[in-house]
This record gives sequence, structure tokens and C-alpha cells, in this order.
Amino acid sequence: MSVADLIGFLVLTGAAAYAQTLTGFAFGLITMGGVGLTGLLSLPDAAMIVSVLTLVNATQMLLKGWRDVAWREFGFVMAASIPLLFVGYWLLEWLAGTQADVLRLILGFVIIVSSLQLARKPEPLAKRSKDGSFLFFGAIAGLMGGMFSTAGPPLVYHFYRQPMPLVTVRESLVTVFALNAVFRIGLVVLSGNLPSGSTLTGLLAIPSVMGATYAARRWPPPVSPITMRRIVFILLFLSGVSLGAPAVIHLLGASR
Repeated sequence: MSVADLIGFLVLTGAAAYAQTLTGFAFGLITMGGVGLTGLLSLPDAAMIVSVLTLVNATQMLLKGWRDVAWREFGFVMAASIPLLFVGYWLLEWLAGTQADVLRLILGFVIIVSSLQLARKPEPLAKRSKDGSFLFFGAIAGLMGGMFSTAGPPLVYHFYRQPMPLVTVRESLVTVFALNAVFRIGLVVLSGNLPSGSTLTGLLAIPSVMGATYAARRWPPPVSPITMRRIVFILLFLSGVSLGAPAVIHLLGASR
């Protein structure tokens, strides 16, 4: 990774960590979308580094917030998430080696759908959803987390509909993301697919992530949460379209 690439990656991950701290989601989506657009890293390598940075961001947030986690719901989510995380990781490795355009198209589609979903403010439910729903959304999150380290959107949608305090929702989500990151990092290590030494310089983004997380907590922007969600939505939607459209054009041209 060149110096220019590294600086770009630091800026990208800092912005993603800032948004994640304010909203409870979007770190993986913003980072992976930015990487996909700029080509700073390969998608598998970027997903590995995102897992590490997600863990850093989550640990920093949970030092004081772990007591607010909804442990019962967390348990159901993780029970379904971990097995599907392995499936998602296998799909990533397979597609990255044989169908790069398909992989970019899938990532673009995931980002677009996620942005549309997250742009809507979920209608709160009168009572807590059944345990099976947490298994279902946990499974989808595990698949997305295994492929792109972006487990957030399905869980954000489901948790924000629950009749829970917002602090409980936020800390529960962050805890899920942290444990998913631990399992995904372990899977990469065990499979021997660690990024090269030059790529691992991306871990220098750790101070950037920590600084942005602290800044978001200490000096939040003078905008409403709704405005912040809209800004994130626009960024994600445009990055998803920019990722998916060239892949579609290339695939259509190759099929002729």
C-alpha cells in the first residue's frame, strides 16, 4: 500500500468510525464501499482489516456500555450468526478467485439495499419480537458479515424496532459486531489467508478509528440524528450504485 493509498484509507476509516459511533451502524458498509470504489485493497483483504478495526471501535465503545447489552437477544443472534459467517466467508473466497465482477455486484447490491433500509426509521413494535426473529436476522447478518464484514443492516433494522432503550439497542449491536469480528479474524488466521505485509499497514488506521470514535462521543456534530442518517444514506446509496453499475456493464459485455 503506497503512502497516498494509506492516507486515503486512514481518512476513509476515520469517517466510517465517526458515523458508526453516532448511528450504531455503517462502519463496514462505508469502508467496504469506499475500498470497492477506489481499489485501495482487494475486497478479501479489506474485509479482514475492517474486522480488526470494527473490533477496535466496538471495544472502545463497550468499555462503559457493556452493562446495557440485551444478553438474551444477543445470544439468539449469535447462535444463528456464527454458522452463517463461515458460509459467507467461503463464498467471499470462492467469488474473489473466480468472479470478481460478481463479487463487486453483490457488494453494490448489499450496500444499496442496506442504504434504502437504513434510510427508513423503523416503526417501533408494541412488544418484543419472538426469539425466532432474532435467529432469522442473526443468520442474515452472519452471512453478510462473513462476506464483507458488514453484519449491521439487518440487525439494525430489527433491533431498532424493539421496545428497548436506545442505549440498549446500540450497545447490543456493537457487541454482536465485536464478537462477529473476533470469529471472522480467527477464521482468516486459521485458513492462512492473512493479507500481505504491505496490506497490513492498513492497521495503522487503528489510531484513526480510535480518534474518530472519541471525537464523535466528545464533539458530536450540530445536526439531528435524522439528518445524520440521511447523510449516511446518500453516501451509501451512491457508493453502491457506483460499485454495481460498472460490474453489470462488464458482465453484460462479457456475455455477448
